[in-house]
Amino acid sequence: MTRAEYDSFFQKPGSPEEKWRILAPYWQAVRNTGYGLAVRIAMKELYGIEDLSEKTVLQLPEKFESTRRPGFYQHILCDLAKIDSCQVNTGTFHESRQPLLLLQDISIVGMFAGPNLRAFGSPTGIQVTTLSDWYRVIDWWFDRYSRYAVAVKSQNAYSRNIDYEKVPQERAEPIFAKRLRGEALTPEEQKALEDHLFWYAVQKATENHLPVKLHTGYYAGDNYMPLSRLLHNAGAACDLCRLSPETTFVFMHICYPYYEELISVAKHYTNAYVDMCWSWIINPVAAKDFLKKFLVTVPANKIFTFGGDYRPVEPVLGHALIARQGIALALCELVEEGWLSLDDALQLVDPIMHENARRVFRVEEKKQNLRSAPWVTQK
Repeated sequence: MTRAEYDSFFQKPGSPEEKWRILAPYWQAVRNTGYGLAVRIAMKELYGIEDLSEKTVLQLPEKFESTRRPGFYQHILCDLAKIDSCQVNTGTFHESRQPLLLLQDISIVGMFAGPNLRAFGSPTGIQVTTLSDWYRVIDWWFDRYSRYAVAVKSQNAYSRNIDYEKVPQERAEPIFAKRLRGEALTPEEQKALEDHLFWYAVQKATENHLPVKLHTGYYAGDNYMPLSRLLHNAGAACDLCRLSPETTFVFMHICYPYYEELISVAKHYTNAYVDMCWSWIINPVAAKDFLKKFLVTVPANKIFTFGGDYRPVEPVLGHALIARQGIALALCELVEEGWLSLDDALQLVDPIMHENARRVFRVEEKKQNLRSAPWVTQK
């Protein structure tokens, strides 16, 4: 698809027929990928539409809109996909109207990358004139929301490797002052400031018993992913685990395509966990193979086997069914190949599909706290 076609498809208004004419020449090529399969499964389960075509594309908008009624998140996620709850990331922390269904991370990327003075500073009412003031801003977010959050999260790996060094305050202070004055920072200065503030946020997360979720591996989007940098994510993950042994690190997306390396990290470091979110649609066969290798290499209490990783809710259903198929295949193959007994495989199902996540993210405790959250009880 050309860039002009892509922009027209996603950004310009048009009828279903017009959109289909753009997509049609390419649909056959992508319909069997993990991304395509998730959409096709969701269309079938939600709307009874087997596949996209010139005819079905006219039925899709009406059926799509007919499901979008109050409660459709609950219906799709819980009733159809059999998902207990989600963990979402909103850029900071959002006082959601569905807090028990949409559990949240505190986003820390803006606390250290940049940092994002407006998005994180303005809600606090703190006037930031020094690095110590910025510490108070970070403290405000944790003081206000840590008892309701399930984790903290950073997607900073889209911009750099996750090789955060422990930079002392005295080195970071003049760099932060330079940032406040609006002066350009050198790449070395920017990294030093980010590294220092990253560890401040991680320390706050650790003090509040919040796991630290870090993006690793594959990039969303197209035409800008530097695999040479992604190759070093697993090595940097080792350094993080070693530098902060009291922190629970959750490495997202299996570090695809370098997932063998991440298995080694999880096996060696007691504080390293792996989340398979997104991996089932990036490459469902690789995700299945990853899970097989993980389960005969790493303690089984260190894996979370699904995350939808979508903004819209509808394709999560398709993704969840792909994941269930992949999990079943991984366990079946391990039994058929003689690595596990049938009883061994069955005993793994509940831990890897929900018990690990409930324990590490303290889901029931967080739900209980959320029931009495101010923005919930005031409504």
